[in-house]
Amino acid sequence: MPVEFLGIAGTNPASEVTPRTGGPLDLEYTAKLARAHEDNGWDRILFAYHSGSPDPAQVAAYVAGRTERINLVVAHRPNVAYPTLTAKTFATLDHISGGRFEVHVITGGSTADQAAEGDFLAKDDRYGRTREFIQILKQAWTSDSRFDFNGEHYRFEQFLADIKPLQQPRPRISFGGSSAAAYAVGAAEADIFALWGEPLAGTREQVATIDAEAARAGRADRPTIQIAFRPIVAPTEELAWEKAESILGRIKNGPAPARLRSKTPENAGSQRLLKAVAEGERHDRALWTAPTGVTGGGGNSTALVGTPDTVAAALLDYYDLGIRIFSARGYDIYDDAVDFGRYVIPLVRSEVAHREQRKAS
Repeated sequence: MPVEFLGIAGTNPASEVTPRTGGPLDLEYTAKLARAHEDNGWDRILFAYHSGSPDPAQVAAYVAGRTERINLVVAHRPNVAYPTLTAKTFATLDHISGGRFEVHVITGGSTADQAAEGDFLAKDDRYGRTREFIQILKQAWTSDSRFDFNGEHYRFEQFLADIKPLQQPRPRISFGGSSAAAYAVGAAEADIFALWGEPLAGTREQVATIDAEAARAGRADRPTIQIAFRPIVAPTEELAWEKAESILGRIKNGPAPARLRSKTPENAGSQRLLKAVAEGERHDRALWTAPTGVTGGGGNSTALVGTPDTVAAALLDYYDLGIRIFSARGYDIYDDAVDFGRYVIPLVRSEVAHREQRKAS
């Protein structure tokens, strides 16, 4: 499988280092950022979800009309809509986008943010619900006859969707998590398993766990593995690390210090990231964990720092572990999307093509 790149579909220019000057949904900026990804070699963009954010599915429908090629990955939490409704909504979006829709199913790593929308299930129960949700989506998108479902979290009778996705057999479903329950569900049900950027040793360990769980679930293959980083790229190594330290200062004095997380996060992925922080700020070829320490293990927070050649080589180290999708989001979101697309993506694609050619010969 060729390598893919996933960017972010922001709805305003704000980030950990940039204050928001307008409202939550700047449509002109949203379209501009999406086109910047499309015009600079990216394959996919993620429309993120938060309890108070603009609805990602509607934003994706808007972007579909202003782009031509890029795939639109919509984050969705199972607690916010019944799966039969979700199946129809997303099949419709697949038609609107000309078959460019994918879904990223979020189980929910923050109990507080789940509760903000009325979800009070315990964490492992949320994973059980996610399993059922994905199973229903798959069947609703592919079944030509009415079907029943009688699970722990969902029950219905004789459902049949009149609208099916344009993509055949169906759009891809991605999923993320690092707990035992997450590995079991994602390895069994997901097409793409998303990880946060850990040192190579930790990533190798997670890939092995996903492989084992996929085999345990009876799959002949495993999900495609995706990994996320924050790229910090400059023309020289010295300038890249100066830029990194500047970004760290901007995070510490940034626009939203109240959002910095607890030093004891509840989700396993953040706990793993903080373990990497405790082992040192610099790992392997270019991995930098200092932003992760400042944000208390907050999500996609580990950086790859260096020249385009260095960052591309670091990504290829992960490619060698079996990673096939790279998620990258800079701190200066628009400019970094352009720079990463122009200077890093071509290097990775070229080397992957050379390796595939050598393998085939």
